[in-house]
Amino acid sequence: MKKTLKSRLVAGTALASLLALSACGSDTSASADATADSSEPTTVTVEHTQGTTEVPVNPETVYTFDLGALDTLDALDIEVDGVPAANFPESLSKYGSDDYAKIGSMKEPDFEAISAGAPDLIIMSGRTADSYEEFSKIAPTINLSTDAQDPWNSFVSNTEIIGEIFGKEAEVEDKLAALDTKVDETKATAADAGNGLIIMTSGGEMTAYGEGSRFGLIHDVLGVATAADIKSEAQHGESVSFEYIAEINPDNLFVIDRDVAVGNAGEVASAVLDNELVMGTKAAKNDRITMLDSSSWYLVGYGLNNVDAMVSAVQDGIS
Repeated sequence: MKKTLKSRLVAGTALASLLALSACGSDTSASADATADSSEPTTVTVEHTQGTTEVPVNPETVYTFDLGALDTLDALDIEVDGVPAANFPESLSKYGSDDYAKIGSMKEPDFEAISAGAPDLIIMSGRTADSYEEFSKIAPTINLSTDAQDPWNSFVSNTEIIGEIFGKEAEVEDKLAALDTKVDETKATAADAGNGLIIMTSGGEMTAYGEGSRFGLIHDVLGVATAADIKSEAQHGESVSFEYIAEINPDNLFVIDRDVAVGNAGEVASAVLDNELVMGTKAAKNDRITMLDSSSWYLVGYGLNNVDAMVSAVQDGIS
C-alpha cells in the first residue's frame, strides 16, 4: 500500500515538473513573440513637400484633403475617416455621404472639427499648404502634392509612401507596374497622333496648359506633342481666345470644364467651344476633341485609380 502511494507521489511530482516546464516554455515562447513584435517598426519616416514627418504604421484614423491620395487609399482598400466637402467624381462619390467626417472645404480646413476627430494622420494637398504648421499641432501631417515638373516620379513616390505606411508595398508595386505598361502603350499611340492643346473653360473664358502644368500628364508622361509653347506658371493656365485656337489649329484638343468640376452654374465647355473658329480646327474636323472628366482632372489628379482612368481617356482620344 505504501509502495503504491509512493509511486503515485513520484508520478505526481513528475507531472508537476512537466507542467512547470511546459508553462515555462510557453512563457518563453510568448516572450519571444512579444520581442519579435516589439522589433517591428511602429513609425515610418516620410520625406514630403514640406518636411520630414514620423508617421505611425497603419494609423487608425486618417483624414485627407488630397483627393489624389484619397483615390489611392480607396484603390488599396484603406479606410479613410475624414475628407473635405467637395464635388466628388462618381468614382469617389461615397465620400460625399455622412459616413465620412467633413473636415472643411478643399481650401479652408475646419480645425475645430479636425481636432475633435483626433486623427492619427493628416494628408494635405497644395491647396492647404499654408496650414501645415497648424495641422502638425493636431497630428502627424504629410503633404503628398504632385510635383508638376516631374509628375510621374512624384506620383510613384507618393504612392509608395502610402504603401509603406499601410503595409501595402506589394499591391502598390503590382498596380504601378500595370500603369507603366498602359503608359508605354499610350506613348506608342501618341507618337503617330499629332500634337495637342489642353484647354480649360471657366465662366465662359478659356485658358491653355502645356508642359510642366497641372495637366502635364498628357504631354510630359504620355508623350502627346505640344501644339504651342504654353506658359505653365499660373495655376489656371494662360488666357487664350478662339482666334488663338484657330491659329494654333491643333490635331487634338483636350477640354476640361472647371465650372462642372467645382459645381458652378455656367455655360458648359461644349457650348463655349461651339463656334466656327474652333469647329474649323483639325481637331474638330477629325473628331479629336476630347472632353475630359473635369472632376477627375481638376480636383483629383494623381491617384492610383484616377491615373488609370486619365490615361485611358487620353488613349481613347488619340486612337
